[in-house]
Amino acid sequence: MLKYIGKRLLMIIPTFLLLTLLVYTILSLSPADPALMRLGTTATEEQIEEMHHEMGLDRPLLVRYGTYMWDLITKGEMGESWVMQTNVKSEFIERLPNTLILTGLALLLTIWVGIPAGIYAAVKQNTTGDRVTMILAMLLISLPNFFLSLICQIVFCLWLGWFPVTGAGSFAHFILPSIMLAASRVAGQVRLTRSSMLDVLGQDYIRTASAKGCSKIRVICYHALRNGLLPVITNIGNNVGGLVAGAVTVETIFAIPGIGSMLVNAVRTSDIPQVMGPIIFISLLVCVVNLLVDILYAVIDPRVKLQYS
Repeated sequence: MLKYIGKRLLMIIPTFLLLTLLVYTILSLSPADPALMRLGTTATEEQIEEMHHEMGLDRPLLVRYGTYMWDLITKGEMGESWVMQTNVKSEFIERLPNTLILTGLALLLTIWVGIPAGIYAAVKQNTTGDRVTMILAMLLISLPNFFLSLICQIVFCLWLGWFPVTGAGSFAHFILPSIMLAASRVAGQVRLTRSSMLDVLGQDYIRTASAKGCSKIRVICYHALRNGLLPVITNIGNNVGGLVAGAVTVETIFAIPGIGSMLVNAVRTSDIPQVMGPIIFISLLVCVVNLLVDILYAVIDPRVKLQYS
């Protein structure tokens, strides 16, 4: 197992570096000039060139990227915002808890609602309960996240007054946004779990267990669930990245001061240090979660470890 984990860790390092380099390069190719944004349209050419030198924009791209990553790794520094001239690390740390609460609640909803509903739909195949569950799942997948969020914000916040409209001052501020963020993910989890469980329930060993007199609950929970959850676990890992990305829209609509809204504001102004903070966090989070999923996958299915032995 340690050998397997070691090889997976080695694969994360180049993936992370290539991803951050790609994002840094794309941002650097933006036509917007951060120096001009800071100085204003009345700045002279000499002032702009001096600001380019002060911000390090006159150095080669790879040198700038290398310097940024070196400061991040050795000092834990994320630089200074080019536009706002504030410390990126301080703002990132201040906003991070809001995003973690939002995505954490959404992930729990995805697991607690999506998996049981998918199992129920598989066990009750072709019944009214199955059809209703799948229709609801299709509706949630079809509706755009921003549209659903706006409608629910109007109905539940403005008309009914059940939840706060915007902000992040209390736990109540996160209830509706987390539900909106999880909606399409829950629907996808339901469909995947149902499909996976139906595939397993049709196997010979399931019929053998039933023929031996095992109760239906034991057949489902002990024999079918373990193999049926393998693709579901993989999808949960993918959902983490999707939830963090989806938080950008939800945080903007509900005015939650998280790293998603921080990222949107930074992209608008081509503020590379401000963009790189959230991007690095998202990249690391996705890499770590996928590593944990791979380890869990290997624990459930020992055949996976044999590929790296």
